[in-house]
Amino acid sequence: MLKKLLIFLLIIAPVFASAQYKNSKKRSSVRTGNSFTKRKKPRPEFIVGVGASNFLGELGGANQIGTFFVRDLEFKATRPSAQIAIRYKFNSRLAVKGGYYYQLLSGNDKLTQEPFRNNRNLHFRASVHEVSGQFEFFITKEQQGSRYQIKNAKGMKNYNFQAYGFVGVGGIFYNPQARYKGAWVNLQPLGTEGQGLPDGPKKYSRFTFVIPYGIGVKEAINKEFSIGLEVGMRKTFSDYIDDVSGVYYDNDALRAARGDMAADLADPSLLNMPESLGGNSIGGVQSAPGEVRGRKKQKDAYMFINLTASYKIPAKRRTRSKF
Repeated sequence: MLKKLLIFLLIIAPVFASAQYKNSKKRSSVRTGNSFTKRKKPRPEFIVGVGASNFLGELGGANQIGTFFVRDLEFKATRPSAQIAIRYKFNSRLAVKGGYYYQLLSGNDKLTQEPFRNNRNLHFRASVHEVSGQFEFFITKEQQGSRYQIKNAKGMKNYNFQAYGFVGVGGIFYNPQARYKGAWVNLQPLGTEGQGLPDGPKKYSRFTFVIPYGIGVKEAINKEFSIGLEVGMRKTFSDYIDDVSGVYYDNDALRAARGDMAADLADPSLLNMPESLGGNSIGGVQSAPGEVRGRKKQKDAYMFINLTASYKIPAKRRTRSKF
């Protein structure tokens, strides 16, 4: 039911935006008495951005049990982020934005001192490709009052700085990988938690829906160009962005069915947990089948901070004939 609702929202958002654009064209000229008052039509705005992303999930993170909150942020796992988008403003307060976002996410249990996570010794990277639509709500109006920003002009105000919040819906394709004998290998086909094997979970999809939300600011340089900063969060509906979700599968059975690489990447634990935490400080055996490997009920999340530059597409000027 949730997937059907998200698909409906992805379809209806651009349709709604198109309808609003057509309505704004109809309202661009309004008859007042015997004359017409021209209204400025909103112009589409092209946006590009680059910055940094960070993963919030089971792997790596702060010295605590993994969460999807910002307090689990691990700065050493920061990776690149980029975006290309188009914004269309319905009015001075409301806009819709659609775009493509790329994140390279990463996590490594070696970066945390939390005993369970550190001993688990898992790591990953994942390229995440997102297409989403978002509604933006602006706190300040754009370019109000004096067009030429005349100082001390009574009753005239001009706001070049804008702050906004946004929320939307989107979909991502992701591909978790791990390093094995010097090369990065795809994890999903290996079924590291016994996916597709007897008594194991089903194979997970590398596509999932996301809910984008966050805040941003922008500063107008002139009538066409603006620069800004955007902080985005992504709530996903998958717990496999890092290939870790449930429990350990029987490693011997996994090795027999999928080979050494699958078994080695499924359980590279350090086997040196202290006895006070249920381990053997001088070495032990591999993780038992059914032992917790991840937190299935807690879906993965990620965030980014991007510097943005935007350009308003110039409006077409109509010229009247002199004759």
